[in-house]
Amino acid sequence: MDERPKKVSLVLAVNGERFELPCVDPSTTLLHFLRSETCFKSPKLGCGEGGCGACVVLVSKYDPNLKKVEDFSVSSCLTLLCSLNGCSITTSEGLGNTRDGFHSIHERFAGFHASQCGFCTPGMCMSFFSALVNADKANKPDPPPGFSKLTSSEAEKAITGTFSFAADVDIEDLGFNSFWKKGDSKEVKVSKLPPYDPKNFSTYPEFLKSESTTNSESSRRYPWYSLVSIEELRSLLNSNVTENGASFKLDVGNTGTGYYKETQRYDLYIDLRYIPEPSIIKRDQTGIEVGATVTISKLISFLKEENKVNLGSYGTLVSQKLASHMEKIASPFVRNSASVGGNLVMAQKIGFPSDIATLFLGLGATVRLMTSHGFEKFTREELLSRPLLDSRTVLLSVCIPFKQDQSSLQIHSKFLFETFRTAPRPHGSALAYINAAFQADVSLCQKGLLINNIQLAFGAYGTKYATRAKKVEEYLTGKILNIHVLYEALKLVKLEVVPEDGTLHPEYRSSLAVSYVYKFLHPFTDVHSAISGGLLNGISDISVEELSKSCNDGCISQGREQTLLSSAKQVVELSTEYYPVGEPMKKVGAAMQAAGEAVYVDDIPSPPNCLHGAFIYSTKPLAGVKGIQLESNRSTDGVTTIITSKDIPSGGANVGVITMSDPEPLFADDLARCAGDRIALVVADSQRSADVAARTALVEYDTENIYSPILTVEEAVEKSSFFQIPPYMNPKQVGDFSKGMSEADHKILSAEIRLGSEYYFYMETQTALAIPDEDNCMVVYTSSQCPENMHHVIACCLGVPEHNIRVITRRVGGGFGGKGVRSMPQYKLRRPVRICVNRHSDMIMTGGRHPMKVTYSVGFKSSGKITALHLDILMNAGITEDISPLLPSNVIKALKKYDWGALSFNVKLCKTNLTSKSAMRAPGEVHGSYIAEAIIKHVASLLSMEVDSVRNKNFHTFESLNLFYDNIVAVGEYTLPSIMDKLAVSSSFFQRSKMIEQFNQNNIWKKRGISRVPIVYEVMQRPTSGKVGILQDGSIVVEVGGIEIGQGLWTKVRQMTAYALGLIDSSWPEDLVEKVRVIQADTLSLVQAGFTAGSTTSETSCEAVRLCCDTLVERLTPLKKQLQEQNGSVDWPMLIRQAQAQSVSLATNSYYVPESGSMSYLNFGAAVSEVEINILTGETAILQSDIIYDCGQSLNPAVDLGQIEGAFVHGIGFFMHEEYLTNKDGLMVSNSTWTYKIPTIDTIPQNFNVHVVNSGHHEKRVLSSKASGEPPLLLAASVHCAARAAVKAAREQLKLWGKLDGSVSEFYLDVPAILPVVKTQCGMDFVEKYLESLLAQKSN
Repeated sequence: MDERPKKVSLVLAVNGERFELPCVDPSTTLLHFLRSETCFKSPKLGCGEGGCGACVVLVSKYDPNLKKVEDFSVSSCLTLLCSLNGCSITTSEGLGNTRDGFHSIHERFAGFHASQCGFCTPGMCMSFFSALVNADKANKPDPPPGFSKLTSSEAEKAITGTFSFAADVDIEDLGFNSFWKKGDSKEVKVSKLPPYDPKNFSTYPEFLKSESTTNSESSRRYPWYSLVSIEELRSLLNSNVTENGASFKLDVGNTGTGYYKETQRYDLYIDLRYIPEPSIIKRDQTGIEVGATVTISKLISFLKEENKVNLGSYGTLVSQKLASHMEKIASPFVRNSASVGGNLVMAQKIGFPSDIATLFLGLGATVRLMTSHGFEKFTREELLSRPLLDSRTVLLSVCIPFKQDQSSLQIHSKFLFETFRTAPRPHGSALAYINAAFQADVSLCQKGLLINNIQLAFGAYGTKYATRAKKVEEYLTGKILNIHVLYEALKLVKLEVVPEDGTLHPEYRSSLAVSYVYKFLHPFTDVHSAISGGLLNGISDISVEELSKSCNDGCISQGREQTLLSSAKQVVELSTEYYPVGEPMKKVGAAMQAAGEAVYVDDIPSPPNCLHGAFIYSTKPLAGVKGIQLESNRSTDGVTTIITSKDIPSGGANVGVITMSDPEPLFADDLARCAGDRIALVVADSQRSADVAARTALVEYDTENIYSPILTVEEAVEKSSFFQIPPYMNPKQVGDFSKGMSEADHKILSAEIRLGSEYYFYMETQTALAIPDEDNCMVVYTSSQCPENMHHVIACCLGVPEHNIRVITRRVGGGFGGKGVRSMPQYKLRRPVRICVNRHSDMIMTGGRHPMKVTYSVGFKSSGKITALHLDILMNAGITEDISPLLPSNVIKALKKYDWGALSFNVKLCKTNLTSKSAMRAPGEVHGSYIAEAIIKHVASLLSMEVDSVRNKNFHTFESLNLFYDNIVAVGEYTLPSIMDKLAVSSSFFQRSKMIEQFNQNNIWKKRGISRVPIVYEVMQRPTSGKVGILQDGSIVVEVGGIEIGQGLWTKVRQMTAYALGLIDSSWPEDLVEKVRVIQADTLSLVQAGFTAGSTTSETSCEAVRLCCDTLVERLTPLKKQLQEQNGSVDWPMLIRQAQAQSVSLATNSYYVPESGSMSYLNFGAAVSEVEINILTGETAILQSDIIYDCGQSLNPAVDLGQIEGAFVHGIGFFMHEEYLTNKDGLMVSNSTWTYKIPTIDTIPQNFNVHVVNSGHHEKRVLSSKASGEPPLLLAASVHCAARAAVKAAREQLKLWGKLDGSVSEFYLDVPAILPVVKTQCGMDFVEKYLESLLAQKSN
């Protein structure tokens, strides 16, 4: 073949606009192209791994033979641009925008209050749009007007939660929204929804259909070959192009780079998708042949299709099971690109923990390879055991054989097939702890069920490849299945399925293997002989799952089929007293966020000659830095320089963070003090070059003559390594501890609680753009919660006056405290420099939540009343002080929610060689509230009392509350007792508690627990500034100190402005709302702005604006009266025109300083959560959560409702999911979306009910409002407490069998209570103990 790359342009369309690219670097991703070469910025870089969905777009391909358009969603951060020749790309702004009008998806996202920070909302919209487009192509009945053919189930899988387009959804279940009002009929509600018409949008422009779509080779330096035959592929692989040491890459979907980061560029890219042979799927009675380039999504669709050929019962069963299992692999927008062959090759060559490899191994699949010797066939097992595939060996197809009916010698032979996986997220987008595929040939004989043949394949459990448990298979083959045989087989499973050294949670993975084999075979033991006989007579091949569902003796309890989000009830109590304040208005700019037009820092176009930076960080906890060497390769072309502490300008200081006392250095000098410490900044002409250079940089360390690092609080105590807590920050103790202990009937001494760290996981990573300006000035655009602090730091670092620096922040894509004081200042090289810290580096360098060790002693009466509590708290603050001195007070304040009698404590801030821990949503309070619950549970367990009873015994009276909180609560403001009473009724707490007792008695393998948890959360207002100006046309511009980070601050400020100016005329506020625009924060325009944290910035910003408006009202009211006397009536535009004419000042600023006596106040709320645990796997499902929260008179109930729900779900992450792992040097290793799992729709409550209480007037609050951003996070402890109750029920089961090692109730459930934690406390050998109890019964 002609080996010279052809000069063919790449042609594609983006939102209907044609792009022709004559020269493209084939390593360019679609996301990079969209964001750097087009005006379309809605796809965002959230992780670069295909794990977050922020970058999702719709790809549309035209098949000229079928004359059909195929539409599917993809992760644009992984998709290579050259693979899209002839394709059409649709982004969210292509659906609709502010200029052309928003799409109904955008309008419904906004109207249902479905956007918070908005960073990832455009990607969610495109995932949903992809599902809509494909549903409307389906052969289904036409839906009612305004709806689509999409079902709620399909909507769940696409967007997981927004069902307002689904025709089968009950309109009453759609939740709180801005479209209709209470009392509207169903017909009226439907009519008010933004209309949806699928005919109004075309995803593929006509002009592309006539374009050539064959090849897309680009430049000669980086050629891209799109081949169309196997012969072409063989010729190319054996040509001079590839044999002269050139590197090349075989490409289908490029999704593997989301897991294995590439640091090289290839000489040659070979696109395999247009070769017919590996892109075919065939199925008949003998089996399924799957081409290697077939995407996982296409294989799933194919397996689900009704087949005209009679596959036999086994073939049908296998197809159904494979499809169901594969739907839990990755996410739809990854499966749409990821190929079956690529997945298998990664498993063989790199040891990827593949589900597909295990499935195919369990089915005895064969693979067809093209090697240098020709075409060869191997079984999947042979492929895994042979040497690694070389670069010229290509996987062409996989063949899955079907067992033939009656293939066994036994006349009544039947086939069983089942697959298993257990992962942090049950519905996918998470690697499994272990997966499995089992098949068996069984027959019924007089003595029971005979196993003629069995295959047990396990994978992803900590070995390089999937394996067969051959010793177990050999033992079982030829055996008649009974309890004893199963028990012996499970002992072999535990010996054979053993993870390699270094694997995380090895015992848990082996235990899961036991659970899988038990679940597969137990239904056919002699315990179920009658059922087995009935099921095996007269039917063909069966699924173990179907059999399990038929077992009604409590041994296998399926419970209800788990849905993602079954229902939600949202109740808000509205107030019109300060209209439009109090109205549940849509969040400002929500539709714009959904359309992708909201501008974040990385959306600002790079100025000419812009450079890009990436940090090199230390991987050692304490080491000298002798030198840095960059790896030389083409991926690091374009590196300009490396900046270290030595490059700080004369007069400047090496400072990166300034908080309470000692600043944190920007760069390590000659000594790196923690793993993750910033050593240098690589500056290059592209972000990719900078990132690769930083990732591959070699740092030479020197550890001689350096003390051992301090990594734990115990080591800090041993070496007296502490930060001092200023005396004025020390919380106050209550009562006399010694006296309280002397009054106690019982005591618990020196019990321990440990709490780990947590990463912020904002969707937008740390980002900034610095642009040099005239006269040695600089403008910095940043994603900071505290631009003022960043302003000060940059000036100090550069050694320039602060008026030389301007910091601008428009909005932030999520913060959670992580962008409060830990933003990354930029350096200047007399050229613009921007940094968008990649997710991996962001997770390693940012500190996160404070880990703690708590030792407590408590005295209590036999009634459950606690008389005294003492705590020794060791907080791991990391290497610098940061805001850590604030935490002791926060912990104790939250812990004081109960009346402890006497309370004493000793808190130490430990200085360690870890990254500096900083403020994170509810810093310290989440620890304190949980510690209180853990102590209450411990007391209850020792007294054998209900936990809720002990809570009630120690609930505050009004008097004791004020004793513990320094008389902070006014008469009538202590609403927590009434909240707890209301919640007990609305959640049916006591009735459900009894039902759960009954459930647990009747079910062995699933247990439930329920818990009711209160919170008391003290917040403090801080001074902040505001500015209001009225322009000539009457429009109003507002600046505030608070930053919009998704909490609805701008929306509340807008409402407050309209209310306050509307005091001039009571008929104006509704119109004034639309005239208000809140603009970006600018540190030279608005000084003393403060920082956005602590949940009170919205209300203080509103109060600052109200002060401004009061001044303007004072100026304008006399003029209005004068005009009324002259003209009879006055409207707003007339008033402003006359004010301009009469030189009335229409601009003012203010500085709100809270009164010392009303600066702090308490927030109250309570939650009831019910969970169900699966003892076989340790999985926890939150069946229902009910929340009642007191917002005072909410400034915007819709916004506050979102904050309450969001904070609660955030708390679920901390208590149940987010495993923060470090290596022996303290370096974070769970540093990607693959390894760090925040809550998603399949891990939040299946029923989620929230009641926002309007508790009336609060004289010293801002229009009687109260905070909502952080306090509800503490309520998520109810989920952990409920999980503990369920685990306790499992331990009671063991006790009933006489198999419990230890106490039923005295155990500690770690935080987070991830699957291995839950299963550990239930018993890793629960299955074996169950079988032992059965064997003991038989022997008796």
